[in-house]
Amino acid sequence: ALQGNVSASSNTTPGMFFLTGIPGLEAMHRWISIPFSAAFAVALLGNSTLLYVIRTEPSLHKPMFYFLSMLAVTDLALSLTTLPKMLGVFWFEARAIPFAACLAQMFFLHTFSIVESAVLLAMAFDRYVAVCHPLRYGSILSGSLVLAIGLVALLRAVGLMLPLPLLLRRLPYCGSHVVAHCYCEHMAVVKLACTDTTVNNVYGILVTFFIGGFDILGIGHSYVRILRTVFSLATREEKMKALGTCLDHICAILVFYTPAILSSVIHRFGHHIAPHVHILMANLYLLLPPVMNPIVYGMKTKQIRERVRLVFTRKRF
Repeated sequence: ALQGNVSASSNTTPGMFFLTGIPGLEAMHRWISIPFSAAFAVALLGNSTLLYVIRTEPSLHKPMFYFLSMLAVTDLALSLTTLPKMLGVFWFEARAIPFAACLAQMFFLHTFSIVESAVLLAMAFDRYVAVCHPLRYGSILSGSLVLAIGLVALLRAVGLMLPLPLLLRRLPYCGSHVVAHCYCEHMAVVKLACTDTTVNNVYGILVTFFIGGFDILGIGHSYVRILRTVFSLATREEKMKALGTCLDHICAILVFYTPAILSSVIHRFGHHIAPHVHILMANLYLLLPPVMNPIVYGMKTKQIRERVRLVFTRKRF
């Protein structure tokens, strides 16, 4: 009924869009909200704790942990951009979202996704320097270089994503205003336009391939150099120690890129797959990194693990 009422509108620039949530699973939204709410709470607590620990522990004031701070800020931004509205849809059937707010959500969602990819690339470079040039680590990765890398990552993401809302604003939306998604994802909004969207489609594909190709190739190149250095070490203990310094970063890479690649493959080629599978995979891409990154780094990094234990012990006392 909602779609029929909205479709009857003749407005080409809609005041509102309407989010469906997870198509086909509307009756289960309240149950689905339970793991989503738990994931949101874990993401907020985990990444906030990570930032607090890095800020208050002087021994963690190193390039590796500065990059980890950038990752935590990005994960917090991704969670806050999408989860509150998504939970509003699940809990209160609050499906309406202003057109301008929809474009803003889409912009920040994709911007911070690109920033996260860039930070993972920077962390791969950090691990390359730490393993291959340990004696020059501090001189190569100076504070000014780390700051410059963070600024470039942000400016690249903003520059690539700024055209998206501008391109979408010029399109007429004379048909349905119902977005078949939990949030305003680019392709889900493009599908609502009642005109040729070739420019939007091509630009979205080009950005995806440029970011994915450049960052994944950069990460791969760093690890090829790392493996060469590791295999040249004399003893097995030295090899395992060198690889151990990269394990948490490898986990972060897998957590971020695996759902993204699977979601992209399903979206492009899985036309026979039910719509709710597409949406759940897209949500997994957003939920998994903010939840898992602080857990992985908190468990793997001794300094963080001990500092977190000390903080919570003091609070209980």
